[in-house]
Formats: sequence, structure tokens, C-alpha cells
Amino acid sequence: MTTATLTATTPADRDNLMKRGANWLDARGKGAWIAAMVLGFILFWPVGLALLAYAIWSKRMFNGSCATRTHHARHAFKSSGNTAFDAYKTDTLRRLEEEQDSFEAFLQRLREAKDKAEFDEFMDDRARKASKSDIDGDTVET
Repeated sequence: MTTATLTATTPADRDNLMKRGANWLDARGKGAWIAAMVLGFILFWPVGLALLAYAIWSKRMFNGSCATRTHHARHAFKSSGNTAFDAYKTDTLRRLEEEQDSFEAFLQRLREAKDKAEFDEFMDDRARKASKSDIDGDTVET
């Protein structure tokens, strides 16, 4: 055996391999962890159970340590090095935020108008029933 073969089986190298594997899965997000667990359960259930226990114990499934959550937000504000493009990107993002705000305001007004129309319909229906009971001679309690 060579010394390279002997050093590859030391506990430190195995720990390094596990850290590299965990970092690789973290870079791909929670879906990769879940897929690894499912494959572990399918191939040999103790492997899947070990992955599940590790993910819960290290809080990888619950604290957002996976890179997919913040990757897009960090990438959107990163400078490209081209000042003209960065100015265009900033202006476009500002314009899109304004459009989103105005659209959300429009949706809110639409919801309020729908609620008002439903309430007015309810009140008209109630008034119609009250006037019909007055005509029939029934007493109306207020």
C-alpha cells in the first residue's frame, strides 16, 4: 500500500469528506438534503435515518443555512462591473418595485370595492325582506 492510500482512510479525511458532502448538499438547498434522505432510506434505511438525524441535529432543515433562500437576493444587488448596466438595472428594479406597489394598491382597492358591493347587496336583500314582511302584515322587530 502507498502512503496516499493509508492517509485517505484516516478519521480526519473522513470528517473532511463528510464536511465537503454537507457543504455540497447545502449549496443545492433543502431539496438536495431531502433527496439524499429519501435515497438513503431506499438504499439502506439506516443511512436515511442518519441523514435525517444529522439534518435535524445540525439544524440545517430549520435555520435557513441552505444557500437557495438568500442566493437570489444577494445576486440581484451585486455589481456587474459595468456602470451603465448597473444604472439600468437599478432603474429597472426601482420601476418594477413602483409597479408592484401600484398593482398591490389596485388589488386592495378591487377587494374593497368587491366587499362593498357584497355588503350593499346584503343590505339591499335585508331591506327587501323587511319591506316584504311589512306588506304581508308581519311585525318587524328592530
